[in-house]
Amino acid sequence: MKDKIFIDTNIFIYAVLQNTDEFDKRKIAIRLIQSNLNIIVNTQILNEFYNILLKYKVQDDRIILYINEIVKNAQVSNQSINTLEVAWYVKSKYRFSLWDSLVVASALENKCSILYTEDMQHNQLIENSLRIVNPFI
Repeated sequence: MKDKIFIDTNIFIYAVLQNTDEFDKRKIAIRLIQSNLNIIVNTQILNEFYNILLKYKVQDDRIILYINEIVKNAQVSNQSINTLEVAWYVKSKYRFSLWDSLVVASALENKCSILYTEDMQHNQLIENSLRIVNPFI
């Protein structure tokens, strides 16, 4: 069985934004998303993705197409009160922001081995089971 990986919002943003100076990051993000990995996201990631693309003036119908593509190729988890409780623990222990703690908590709940993001410390091991990886390093 393939390892589960969790992909943070910023990876999806790089994959779809074409009018940026981040061409190398875009290529890496697309390759990661299109890899044959067992990708997990949660509803927070989808909401953040939507909100950020609105700030870039991407039309709603285009954003919805992107989200439908993500949902088609990933398992989407919901956040529960348990997710919040794990996030509070993670926030306290690792000193992440609440939003990053919620992402980490979701990755832990879904038994992911890797969390791809550029927002946290590269190669950090969380709870001896989740490795944070910045794919752009």
